[in-house]
Amino acid sequence: MIGPLCAIRVLDLSRVLAGPWAGQILADLGADVIKVERPGAGDDTRAWGPPFLKARDGSEVGAGYFLAANRGKRSITVDISSSAGQDIVRRIAARSDVVLENYKSGTLDRYGLGWKELSKLNDQLVYCSITGFGQSGPRAAQPAYDFLIQAMSGLMSITGVPDGEPGAGPQKVGIPILDLVTGVYAATAVTAALAGREASGKGSHIDLAMLDVGVSLLSNQAMNALLSGSVPRRTGNAHPNIQPQKVYSCRDGDIILVVGNDGQFAKLCEVLGMTELAFDDRFRVNSARVRNQAVLQPLIEMAFSSRNRHDWLTLLAEAGVPAGPINSVPEALNEPQVRHRGMVRDYPHPEAESVKLVMSPFRFGGQPVNSDRLPPCMGQQTSEVLGEIGFEPEAVAELRRQGII
Repeated sequence: MIGPLCAIRVLDLSRVLAGPWAGQILADLGADVIKVERPGAGDDTRAWGPPFLKARDGSEVGAGYFLAANRGKRSITVDISSSAGQDIVRRIAARSDVVLENYKSGTLDRYGLGWKELSKLNDQLVYCSITGFGQSGPRAAQPAYDFLIQAMSGLMSITGVPDGEPGAGPQKVGIPILDLVTGVYAATAVTAALAGREASGKGSHIDLAMLDVGVSLLSNQAMNALLSGSVPRRTGNAHPNIQPQKVYSCRDGDIILVVGNDGQFAKLCEVLGMTELAFDDRFRVNSARVRNQAVLQPLIEMAFSSRNRHDWLTLLAEAGVPAGPINSVPEALNEPQVRHRGMVRDYPHPEAESVKLVMSPFRFGGQPVNSDRLPPCMGQQTSEVLGEIGFEPEAVAELRRQGII
Protein backbone atom coordinates (compact mmCIF):
# COMPACT_ATOMS: atom_id res chain seq x y z
CA MET A 1 0.00 0.00 0.00
CA ILE A 2 1.29 3.48 -0.91
CA GLY A 3 1.38 5.58 2.25
CA PRO A 4 -0.53 8.86 2.57
CA LEU A 5 2.74 10.83 2.91
CA CYS A 6 4.29 9.40 -0.27
CA ALA A 7 4.82 12.90 -1.72
CA ILE A 8 6.68 14.17 1.35
CA ARG A 9 10.47 14.30 1.80
CA VAL A 10 11.89 14.46 5.32
CA LEU A 11 15.44 15.52 6.16
CA ASP A 12 16.13 13.73 9.44
CA LEU A 13 19.02 15.34 11.33
CA SER A 14 18.04 13.66 14.60
CA ARG A 15 19.70 10.84 16.47
CA VAL A 16 19.16 8.48 19.40
CA LEU A 17 15.40 7.95 19.82
CA ALA A 18 12.76 10.72 20.02
CA GLY A 19 13.58 12.22 16.61
CA PRO A 20 14.34 8.90 14.87
CA TRP A 21 11.07 7.47 16.23
CA ALA A 22 9.19 10.38 14.63
CA GLY A 23 11.10 9.80 11.39
CA GLN A 24 10.23 6.11 11.40
CA ILE A 25 6.53 6.92 11.84
CA LEU A 26 6.68 9.32 8.89
CA ALA A 27 8.54 6.70 6.82
CA ASP A 28 5.88 4.10 7.60
CA LEU A 29 3.30 6.59 6.39
CA GLY A 30 5.11 6.76 3.06
CA ALA A 31 7.49 9.72 3.40
CA ASP A 32 10.99 9.61 1.90
CA VAL A 33 13.08 10.02 5.06
CA ILE A 34 16.76 10.88 4.56
CA LYS A 35 18.71 10.22 7.75
CA VAL A 36 21.94 12.21 8.16
CA GLU A 37 24.65 10.48 10.22
CA ARG A 38 28.21 11.29 11.29
CA PRO A 39 30.86 9.78 9.00
CA GLY A 40 32.59 6.84 10.63
CA ALA A 41 30.35 6.81 13.71
CA GLY A 42 26.72 7.15 12.69
CA ASP A 43 23.80 7.44 15.04
CA ASP A 44 24.78 6.83 18.69
CA THR A 45 22.37 3.91 18.88
CA ARG A 46 24.31 1.90 16.30
CA ALA A 47 26.68 1.11 19.19
CA TRP A 48 24.03 0.65 21.90
CA GLY A 49 24.29 -3.11 22.32
CA PRO A 50 24.40 -5.97 22.83
CA PRO A 51 22.33 -7.44 21.40
CA PHE A 52 23.42 -6.99 17.79
CA LEU A 53 22.13 -8.53 14.58
CA LYS A 54 24.69 -11.12 13.50
CA ALA A 55 25.78 -11.38 9.87
CA ARG A 56 26.29 -14.73 8.12
CA ASP A 57 30.01 -14.51 8.88
CA GLY A 58 29.36 -13.91 12.59
CA SER A 59 30.15 -10.19 12.56
CA GLU A 60 27.83 -7.65 14.19
CA VAL A 61 25.89 -5.59 11.68
CA GLY A 62 23.32 -3.69 13.70
CA ALA A 63 22.38 -2.94 17.31
CA GLY A 64 18.84 -3.84 18.24
CA TYR A 65 18.34 -0.29 19.54
CA PHE A 66 19.10 1.22 16.13
CA LEU A 67 17.02 -1.38 14.28
CA ALA A 68 14.00 -0.53 16.44
CA ALA A 69 13.80 3.11 15.38
CA ASN A 70 15.12 3.49 11.82
CA ARG A 71 13.04 1.31 9.53
CA GLY A 72 12.15 2.81 6.18
CA LYS A 73 14.88 5.47 5.94
CA ARG A 74 17.74 6.24 3.60
CA SER A 75 21.05 6.90 5.35
CA ILE A 76 23.69 9.39 4.24
CA THR A 77 26.85 10.38 6.08
CA VAL A 78 27.68 14.10 6.28
CA ASP A 79 30.04 16.04 8.53
CA ILE A 80 27.77 18.97 9.35
CA SER A 81 30.57 20.78 11.19
CA SER A 82 32.28 21.40 7.82
CA SER A 83 31.24 24.10 5.39
CA ALA A 84 30.94 21.54 2.58
CA GLY A 85 28.76 19.34 4.78
CA GLN A 86 26.55 22.29 5.69
CA ASP A 87 26.15 23.06 2.00
CA ILE A 88 24.95 19.49 1.38
CA VAL A 89 22.37 19.77 4.17
CA ARG A 90 21.13 23.12 2.85
CA ARG A 91 20.74 21.72 -0.66
CA ILE A 92 18.68 18.79 0.63
CA ALA A 93 16.61 21.08 2.89
CA ALA A 94 15.80 23.29 -0.09
CA ARG A 95 14.13 20.26 -1.72
CA SER A 96 12.50 18.87 1.42
CA ASP A 97 9.14 19.33 3.11
CA VAL A 98 10.23 18.57 6.66
CA VAL A 99 13.34 18.84 8.82
CA LEU A 100 13.58 16.84 12.05
CA GLU A 101 16.32 17.72 14.54
CA ASN A 102 17.00 17.10 18.21
CA TYR A 103 20.20 19.00 18.88
CA LYS A 104 20.54 21.21 21.95
CA SER A 105 18.87 24.58 21.45
CA GLY A 106 21.06 26.87 19.32
CA THR A 107 23.46 24.17 18.07
CA LEU A 108 22.26 24.10 14.46
CA ASP A 109 22.01 27.90 14.38
CA ARG A 110 25.79 27.98 14.84
CA TYR A 111 26.15 25.79 11.75
CA GLY A 112 23.78 27.91 9.69
CA LEU A 113 21.24 25.05 9.71
CA GLY A 114 18.64 26.44 12.10
CA TRP A 115 15.04 27.34 11.34
CA LYS A 116 15.76 30.97 10.40
CA GLU A 117 18.45 30.06 7.89
CA LEU A 118 16.75 27.06 6.26
CA SER A 119 13.33 28.72 6.06
CA LYS A 120 14.93 31.47 3.95
CA LEU A 121 15.95 28.80 1.44
CA ASN A 122 12.55 27.08 1.56
CA ASP A 123 9.62 29.04 2.97
CA GLN A 124 7.38 25.96 2.84
CA LEU A 125 9.63 23.98 5.16
CA VAL A 126 8.17 22.41 8.30
CA TYR A 127 11.04 22.45 10.82
CA CYS A 128 10.55 20.32 13.92
CA SER A 129 12.95 20.90 16.84
CA ILE A 130 12.86 18.27 19.60
CA THR A 131 14.71 19.09 22.81
CA GLY A 132 14.57 18.11 26.45
CA PHE A 133 13.32 21.48 27.67
CA GLY A 134 12.24 23.54 24.66
CA GLN A 135 13.62 26.57 22.83
CA SER A 136 13.06 28.96 25.74
CA GLY A 137 13.27 28.99 29.53
CA PRO A 138 16.00 28.58 32.16
CA ARG A 139 16.88 25.02 31.09
CA ALA A 140 16.66 25.52 27.31
CA ALA A 141 20.38 24.98 26.69
CA GLN A 142 20.69 21.88 28.89
CA PRO A 143 20.90 18.31 27.52
CA ALA A 144 18.35 15.69 28.54
CA TYR A 145 17.65 11.99 28.28
CA ASP A 146 14.48 10.00 28.83
CA PHE A 147 15.44 8.84 32.34
CA LEU A 148 16.00 12.42 33.51
CA ILE A 149 12.70 13.61 32.05
CA GLN A 150 10.79 10.69 33.57
CA ALA A 151 12.08 11.88 36.94
CA MET A 152 11.54 15.62 36.42
CA SER A 153 8.08 15.28 34.89
CA GLY A 154 6.66 13.52 37.96
CA LEU A 155 6.14 10.24 36.12
CA MET A 156 8.55 8.29 38.33
CA SER A 157 6.92 9.61 41.50
CA ILE A 158 3.69 7.80 40.64
CA THR A 159 5.33 4.63 39.26
CA GLY A 160 6.47 1.82 41.53
CA VAL A 161 5.67 0.01 44.76
CA PRO A 162 3.84 2.08 47.41
CA ASP A 163 5.73 3.37 50.43
CA GLY A 164 5.78 0.91 53.30
CA GLU A 165 5.84 -2.19 51.08
CA PRO A 166 8.90 -4.29 50.10
CA GLY A 167 10.70 -2.75 47.12
CA ALA A 168 9.06 0.64 47.60
CA GLY A 169 10.42 3.60 45.69
CA PRO A 170 10.08 5.55 42.44
CA GLN A 171 10.61 3.57 39.23
CA LYS A 172 11.08 4.47 35.61
CA VAL A 173 8.94 2.81 32.97
CA GLY A 174 10.57 -0.27 31.38
CA ILE A 175 10.92 1.43 27.99
CA PRO A 176 12.10 5.00 27.20
CA ILE A 177 8.47 6.06 27.18
CA LEU A 178 9.02 9.83 26.97
CA ASP A 179 11.41 9.52 24.02
CA LEU A 180 8.84 7.38 22.24
CA VAL A 181 5.78 9.49 23.01
CA THR A 182 7.69 12.65 22.13
CA GLY A 183 8.37 11.01 18.77
CA VAL A 184 4.65 10.33 18.34
CA TYR A 185 3.82 13.94 19.27
CA ALA A 186 6.47 15.14 16.80
CA ALA A 187 5.04 13.08 13.94
CA THR A 188 1.56 14.34 14.81
CA ALA A 189 2.73 17.94 14.88
CA VAL A 190 4.52 17.52 11.55
CA THR A 191 1.44 16.14 9.82
CA ALA A 192 -0.66 18.95 11.31
CA ALA A 193 1.84 21.54 10.07
CA LEU A 194 1.82 19.99 6.61
CA ALA A 195 -1.98 20.26 6.58
CA GLY A 196 -1.71 23.87 7.74
CA ARG A 197 0.76 24.58 4.96
CA GLU A 198 -1.90 23.63 2.43
CA ALA A 199 -3.97 26.58 3.64
CA SER A 200 -1.24 29.14 4.33
CA GLY A 201 1.36 28.16 1.72
CA LYS A 202 4.03 28.61 4.38
CA GLY A 203 6.00 26.28 6.59
CA SER A 204 6.38 26.60 10.35
CA HIS A 205 8.73 25.91 13.26
CA ILE A 206 7.63 23.26 15.77
CA ASP A 207 9.14 23.60 19.26
CA LEU A 208 8.62 20.28 21.05
CA ALA A 209 10.02 19.67 24.55
CA MET A 210 10.22 16.27 26.22
CA LEU A 211 9.47 17.81 29.63
CA ASP A 212 6.29 19.37 28.22
CA VAL A 213 5.31 15.97 26.84
CA GLY A 214 6.02 14.31 30.19
CA VAL A 215 3.86 16.79 32.08
CA SER A 216 1.04 16.40 29.54
CA LEU A 217 1.10 12.63 30.08
CA LEU A 218 0.32 13.02 33.78
CA SER A 219 -3.30 13.31 32.60
CA ASN A 220 -5.62 12.06 35.35
CA GLN A 221 -2.86 12.18 37.97
CA ALA A 222 -2.25 15.86 37.25
CA MET A 223 -5.97 16.53 37.62
CA ASN A 224 -6.03 14.51 40.83
CA ALA A 225 -3.39 16.90 42.21
CA LEU A 226 -5.01 20.06 40.83
CA LEU A 227 -8.48 19.20 42.12
CA SER A 228 -7.54 17.79 45.52
CA GLY A 229 -4.41 19.75 46.37
CA SER A 230 -2.83 16.51 47.50
CA VAL A 231 0.29 14.75 46.19
CA PRO A 232 -0.48 11.62 44.09
CA ARG A 233 1.23 8.57 45.56
CA ARG A 234 2.58 5.40 44.05
CA THR A 235 -0.07 2.69 44.05
CA GLY A 236 1.92 -0.10 42.42
CA ASN A 237 -0.35 -2.00 40.04
CA ALA A 238 -3.53 -0.63 41.59
CA HIS A 239 -5.36 2.21 39.84
CA PRO A 240 -5.82 5.40 41.90
CA ASN A 241 -9.29 6.19 40.49
CA ILE A 242 -10.87 2.91 39.32
CA GLN A 243 -11.32 -0.30 41.32
CA PRO A 244 -10.81 -3.19 41.23
CA GLN A 245 -7.83 -2.89 38.89
CA LYS A 246 -4.60 -4.63 39.87
CA VAL A 247 -2.64 -7.89 39.74
CA TYR A 248 -4.23 -10.91 41.40
CA SER A 249 -2.54 -14.21 42.24
CA CYS A 250 -4.24 -17.42 41.17
CA ARG A 251 -3.24 -20.89 42.29
CA ASP A 252 -0.61 -21.20 39.51
CA GLY A 253 0.22 -17.64 38.44
CA ASP A 254 -0.86 -14.01 38.20
CA ILE A 255 -3.48 -12.23 36.11
CA ILE A 256 -4.42 -8.60 35.72
CA LEU A 257 -8.02 -7.51 36.19
CA VAL A 258 -9.37 -4.25 34.76
CA VAL A 259 -12.90 -3.46 35.94
CA GLY A 260 -13.88 -0.22 34.25
CA ASN A 261 -17.49 0.31 35.36
CA ASP A 262 -20.17 -0.84 37.78
CA GLY A 263 -21.69 -3.25 35.30
CA GLN A 264 -18.39 -5.07 34.89
CA PHE A 265 -18.03 -5.20 38.66
CA ALA A 266 -21.42 -6.92 38.95
CA LYS A 267 -20.31 -9.49 36.34
CA LEU A 268 -17.05 -10.02 38.22
CA CYS A 269 -18.99 -10.71 41.41
CA GLU A 270 -21.05 -13.33 39.58
CA VAL A 271 -17.92 -15.06 38.27
CA LEU A 272 -16.35 -15.07 41.73
CA GLY A 273 -19.53 -16.40 43.34
CA MET A 274 -19.84 -13.26 45.44
CA THR A 275 -22.94 -11.60 43.95
CA GLU A 276 -23.78 -9.95 47.27
CA LEU A 277 -20.82 -7.59 46.88
CA ALA A 278 -22.45 -5.91 43.88
CA PHE A 279 -25.30 -4.76 46.15
CA ASP A 280 -23.16 -3.77 49.11
CA ASP A 281 -23.16 0.02 49.48
CA ARG A 282 -19.43 -0.10 50.22
CA PHE A 283 -18.74 -1.48 46.75
CA ARG A 284 -21.81 -0.90 44.57
CA VAL A 285 -20.39 2.13 42.74
CA ASN A 286 -16.81 2.86 41.73
CA SER A 287 -16.25 5.83 44.05
CA ALA A 288 -17.24 3.67 47.02
CA ARG A 289 -14.94 0.86 45.86
CA VAL A 290 -12.01 3.29 45.64
CA ARG A 291 -12.69 4.54 49.17
CA ASN A 292 -13.18 1.02 50.55
CA GLN A 293 -10.57 -0.89 48.56
CA ALA A 294 -8.71 -1.89 51.72
CA VAL A 295 -11.77 -4.00 52.59
CA LEU A 296 -12.59 -5.12 49.04
CA GLN A 297 -9.16 -6.25 47.87
CA PRO A 298 -8.62 -9.09 50.39
CA LEU A 299 -12.01 -10.56 49.47
CA ILE A 300 -11.14 -10.62 45.76
CA GLU A 301 -7.62 -11.89 46.41
CA MET A 302 -8.95 -14.82 48.43
CA ALA A 303 -11.39 -15.76 45.67
CA PHE A 304 -8.75 -15.72 42.90
CA SER A 305 -6.33 -17.83 44.94
CA SER A 306 -8.78 -20.74 44.88
CA ARG A 307 -8.43 -21.70 41.19
CA ASN A 308 -5.93 -21.86 38.32
CA ARG A 309 -5.20 -18.87 36.10
CA HIS A 310 -6.58 -20.48 32.92
CA ASP A 311 -9.89 -21.26 34.61
CA TRP A 312 -10.37 -17.70 35.79
CA LEU A 313 -9.36 -16.16 32.45
CA THR A 314 -11.85 -18.39 30.62
CA LEU A 315 -14.70 -17.49 32.98
CA LEU A 316 -13.90 -13.78 32.94
CA ALA A 317 -13.71 -13.72 29.12
CA GLU A 318 -17.10 -15.44 28.87
CA ALA A 319 -18.56 -12.85 31.25
CA GLY A 320 -17.04 -9.90 29.36
CA VAL A 321 -14.80 -8.80 32.23
CA PRO A 322 -11.42 -7.48 30.94
CA ALA A 323 -8.59 -9.67 32.24
CA GLY A 324 -5.43 -11.21 30.89
CA PRO A 325 -2.05 -12.75 31.58
CA ILE A 326 1.11 -10.78 32.32
CA ASN A 327 3.14 -11.64 29.25
CA SER A 328 6.89 -11.51 28.97
CA VAL A 329 8.16 -9.63 25.89
CA PRO A 330 8.60 -12.88 23.86
CA GLU A 331 5.13 -14.01 24.95
CA ALA A 332 3.65 -10.68 23.88
CA LEU A 333 5.33 -10.93 20.46
CA ASN A 334 3.90 -14.45 20.07
CA GLU A 335 0.44 -13.61 21.42
CA PRO A 336 -2.08 -15.00 18.85
CA GLN A 337 -3.79 -11.62 18.45
CA VAL A 338 -0.44 -9.89 17.84
CA ARG A 339 0.52 -12.51 15.26
CA HIS A 340 -2.86 -12.21 13.55
CA ARG A 341 -2.39 -8.45 13.23
CA GLY A 342 1.03 -8.93 11.62
CA MET A 343 2.87 -6.86 14.21
CA VAL A 344 6.12 -8.80 13.73
CA ARG A 345 7.54 -9.15 10.24
CA ASP A 346 10.52 -11.11 8.93
CA TYR A 347 12.62 -9.07 6.48
CA PRO A 348 15.28 -10.57 4.21
CA HIS A 349 18.64 -8.98 5.02
CA PRO A 350 21.62 -8.54 2.64
CA GLU A 351 24.20 -9.50 5.29
CA ALA A 352 22.25 -11.67 7.75
CA GLU A 353 19.78 -14.40 6.83
CA SER A 354 16.86 -12.23 7.93
CA VAL A 355 15.78 -9.85 10.67
CA LYS A 356 12.48 -9.70 12.52
CA LEU A 357 11.12 -6.20 13.17
CA VAL A 358 8.10 -4.89 15.04
CA MET A 359 5.73 -3.12 12.69
CA SER A 360 3.72 0.09 12.75
CA PRO A 361 0.21 -0.12 14.24
CA PHE A 362 -1.23 2.07 11.46
CA ARG A 363 -3.92 0.57 9.26
CA PHE A 364 -5.78 2.41 6.53
CA GLY A 365 -8.77 0.78 4.89
CA GLY A 366 -7.93 -2.42 6.75
CA GLN A 367 -4.44 -2.55 5.26
CA PRO A 368 -1.24 -2.09 7.29
CA VAL A 369 1.09 0.74 6.35
CA ASN A 370 4.76 -0.17 6.72
CA SER A 371 7.88 0.68 4.80
CA ASP A 372 9.54 -2.10 2.85
CA ARG A 373 12.96 -0.55 3.57
CA LEU A 374 15.15 -2.18 6.19
CA PRO A 375 16.92 0.09 8.70
CA PRO A 376 19.81 1.26 6.52
CA CYS A 377 23.49 0.53 6.82
CA MET A 378 25.44 3.67 7.74
CA GLY A 379 25.73 5.90 4.68
CA GLN A 380 24.11 3.28 2.45
CA GLN A 381 22.39 5.84 0.21
CA THR A 382 24.92 8.70 0.34
CA SER A 383 25.88 8.54 -3.32
CA GLU A 384 22.25 8.05 -4.37
CA VAL A 385 20.94 11.10 -2.46
CA LEU A 386 23.83 13.36 -3.46
CA GLY A 387 23.23 12.41 -7.08
CA GLU A 388 19.60 13.49 -6.70
CA ILE A 389 20.67 16.99 -5.63
CA GLY A 390 23.11 17.45 -8.48
CA PHE A 391 26.48 16.06 -7.35
CA GLU A 392 28.45 14.30 -10.06
CA PRO A 393 30.18 10.99 -9.17
CA GLU A 394 33.58 12.68 -9.25
CA ALA A 395 32.43 15.30 -6.73
CA VAL A 396 30.99 12.59 -4.48
CA ALA A 397 34.29 10.70 -4.61
CA GLU A 398 36.21 13.86 -3.67
CA LEU A 399 33.88 14.56 -0.71
CA ARG A 400 34.42 10.98 0.43
CA ARG A 401 38.20 11.35 0.11
CA GLN A 402 38.10 14.48 2.29
CA GLY A 403 36.06 12.68 4.96
CA ILE A 404 33.09 15.02 4.57
CA ILE A 405 30.73 12.14 3.72
